Amino acid sequence: MPVPNQLLSPVFAELTRLFEQRIAIIEGPKGTMVQARRLSEADFRGRCFCSHPHDLAGDNDILCLTQPDIIDGIHRAFIEAGADLVSTNTFNATRISQSDYQTDSYAPDINRAAAQICARAARWGEAQFGRRIFVAGALGPTSRTASLSPDVNRPDFRAVTFDQLVAAYYEAARGLVDGGAEILLVETIFDTLNAKAALFAIENLFDELPARLPVMVSVTISDASGRTLSGQTMEAFYNSIVHARPFSVGINCALGGKQMRPYVEELARIAGCYVTCYPNAGLPNAFGGYDETPAEMAATLAEFAANGWVNLVGGCCGSTPAHINAIATAVKGLKPRALPTTTAGALRLSGLEPLTIS
Repeated sequence: MPVPNQLLSPVFAELTRLFEQRIAIIEGPKGTMVQARRLSEADFRGRCFCSHPHDLAGDNDILCLTQPDIIDGIHRAFIEAGADLVSTNTFNATRISQSDYQTDSYAPDINRAAAQICARAARWGEAQFGRRIFVAGALGPTSRTASLSPDVNRPDFRAVTFDQLVAAYYEAARGLVDGGAEILLVETIFDTLNAKAALFAIENLFDELPARLPVMVSVTISDASGRTLSGQTMEAFYNSIVHARPFSVGINCALGGKQMRPYVEELARIAGCYVTCYPNAGLPNAFGGYDETPAEMAATLAEFAANGWVNLVGGCCGSTPAHINAIATAVKGLKPRALPTTTAGALRLSGLEPLTIS
């Protein structure tokens, strides 16, 4: 749903054709795929950060600079499994999140390199398999929240301001686009105010670009309450971000597909744009692992597709190329969700709950 009278990237038309012709597939996670490799501190440092003063183990995003072949290999494995969209390894690549590792000044380089790696893998996949593969620049939630205090004794305190978030998101998005991102994906949203900062930063970036790119938005429902971490219901969240005219809106992470079912159904009912869903491979077990098999995950997402709820599916934490391949096979031939032809005129507001005034 682009802004009227603004030049659009050709990717809009290409992505629209894909989402209307069949159910698209997004690749799986980079985080748990990297964790499975059990990399050492030396692996994370590579040649670039041998003398860095802070430990880097766990900073998966820095691998775009220190171990690009590992990230490229993950993208290629998911492309072979059937992914139509690959997303950059930049979940924590904002200056805010990278400050935890004292690598905040490298945020622009990480985002640019991540998009370049992703784009190379996509072009390889196109040549190898003869299908269009899109590069989505991922913008994660950051390690701080604008809506909640991290100190129970100081409920008024905030660890980050809206302006700081906007600046960090702008810098990251700029790097992603410079590196070759064709889509911007604001994902794993737990705080709607953070998401608003990201969307505002993206609009500022679009003012400087020759054409707008599609913006995909994906929220995280934290638990069985059906709310985000900052307290909003699904409909309230949608009302909060629909002004940004996202190309798609969806749900990812936190829950497995079975637990997501009622929220995906609700989103499919209310959304005026395309709908996406990429859950975890079930809920984490006692050891932090994920036990849902490819067949189990694929069956759940195939049900969503058969019900006409989704345009894109895939996997988040714990899913592997085998999961993505099973999902792609299970939804093949099923019709994607059709966009609503008319929307009833109403004033739609949101706090923690939605308010609709007809």
